[in-house]
Amino acid sequence: MKKIFNEIKRLPGFEKDLKRLKRFKTLEEDLEIFIKTQLNLYHKQGKDNKGVFPIPNLKIENPTIYKAKKFACRSLKGKGAISGIRVIYAYHKEDDLIELIEIYYKGDKENEDRSRILKYYKREP
Repeated sequence: MKKIFNEIKRLPGFEKDLKRLKRFKTLEEDLEIFIKTQLNLYHKQGKDNKGVFPIPNLKIENPTIYKAKKFACRSLKGKGAISGIRVIYAYHKEDDLIELIEIYYKGDKENEDRSRILKYYKREP
């Protein structure tokens, strides 16, 4: 399998989120497919299928933080790509690095954990 990105890191909070979502048995595989398809399309091929969005108003200049709303989770039968699983990640374009920050189910919580994002990326002036 050809490597799409230089590196893909999972931040510690992301690993905890995955454990919390273990009721979705296919999540680990679905995540790999998501990276190979959705993130590859958006960041490498420049194709926007309206599934990935930069998160506004974070006041972080680099890296850009994204929310993926289209995530096909096979454990959520009949939902397709709009499964309700959200993935928050940072893309460091110059290093070609993806950092997975947070994954959650929209049925459990409404929005991303902005304080977690800022904890990782807020640069003090």
